[in-house]
Amino acid sequence: MSLVAGVDSSTQSTKVLLVDAETGEIVDSGRAAHPDGTECPPEAWWDALQEAGRGLLERADAVAVSGQQHGMVALDADDRVVRPALLWNDTRSAPQAERLTAEHGGPASWAADTGLVLAASFTATKLAWMAEHEPENAAKTVSVMLPHDWLTMKLRGATAADATTDRSDASGTGYWNPHTGAYTTERLIQAFGRELAVPRVAAPNETVGRTPWGAAVAPGTGDNAGAALGLGLGPGDVAVSLGTSGTVFGVSDVPANDPSGLVAGFADATGRFLPLVCTLNAARVLDTFRTLLGVDHAEFDALALSAEPGAGGLTLLPYLDGERTPARPNATGVLAGITTGATRADLARAAVEGMLSAQADGLAAMAAQGLEARRVLLIGGAAASEAVRRIAPTVFGVDVEVPPSAEYVALGAAKQAAWALSGRDNPPQWKNGDTERLTGTAASVSEQYATLRNETASWEKHQ
Repeated sequence: MSLVAGVDSSTQSTKVLLVDAETGEIVDSGRAAHPDGTECPPEAWWDALQEAGRGLLERADAVAVSGQQHGMVALDADDRVVRPALLWNDTRSAPQAERLTAEHGGPASWAADTGLVLAASFTATKLAWMAEHEPENAAKTVSVMLPHDWLTMKLRGATAADATTDRSDASGTGYWNPHTGAYTTERLIQAFGRELAVPRVAAPNETVGRTPWGAAVAPGTGDNAGAALGLGLGPGDVAVSLGTSGTVFGVSDVPANDPSGLVAGFADATGRFLPLVCTLNAARVLDTFRTLLGVDHAEFDALALSAEPGAGGLTLLPYLDGERTPARPNATGVLAGITTGATRADLARAAVEGMLSAQADGLAAMAAQGLEARRVLLIGGAAASEAVRRIAPTVFGVDVEVPPSAEYVALGAAKQAAWALSGRDNPPQWKNGDTERLTGTAASVSEQYATLRNETASWEKHQ
């Protein structure tokens, strides 16, 4: 039996799955936490990988890393890390995103060249921030890569000169073109002021090197592309993933080109494309309101489900930590419609409906790009919430399927490792088990939410 290891290096932790390469059966697993915050020393990811993978990695015949997208890992001429990596959820580069967009062609030009309209999440804006605010660190920097690229390089014992990435992660930088499959050096120079060395973009099923124990190393992938591969998404499938961030994504044969910036034109892990909408606020919205209400998960779910749809008129705009989609990095949360009749149950319900309404906006934006959801799959940590599962169909207005709980990002990385090991043309087809199908009647929640969202945007614009 051949075994493969799939690594999910996320914002919060590293998960490692040891998987049977033929069947997809999980043989063993490990986990280790990451430091909290919006920047992180990459060495902490490596330490977490060693801890989570202890007793697992050395048993694998192949390994792949799926990692959080967009993070900026800057290296000097000796391949030393210049500064802690700025993560995707660090919004300090919002002014640089606005400046680069305004000075270099506008949103439509960036979307045509990179598939993206710049927001603070993307690597190009973080490079621009460092060049402007940390010129000494910028002067030391000779190469830049993404979190999964750096970990893949470490697993191989390689140097930055031999570093690799994949299409999915390259497509989230702001200096790679999904139409041509090549870096747009001009955009990198516009962001940083000069050219930098970047990893080679490997083929999806390529073996890019070997570990010290001889295992094949696959290119790895971005976390959302890893989840899509792990889920086995097909045409018409749209996943709504509720983790630290909320993401809405599906597989397409053509790249997205959305000058509004709502839909990012990412690539997937198989050679196709992965149009995606991302919000900064998802599971943590529920965590915040559980804390405010002083209840545990089960009590929170019971409260939310005991309230009527519409939460008695309470509506939450869940931009607690700023927002990426829509691009409102300095926004805060807004709770509207409070009266003397408001209850704790209404507050819990409003939190769930607000968080899900932000994802419903993502489904609408995807449909506008031609990817109409025939099936919505609900995944991520918050999908374990009974309230989220039962309320989602009423907010989305479509039936929802919940696959069996699994680490789909790590499973996707394992599937890519098995693909590289097999040498076949297509990735293996593993069964994920039966899904739970949930139906519901669409409520007027979306109207309440849209009204508050638009009124708040108008108010911010005139400040």
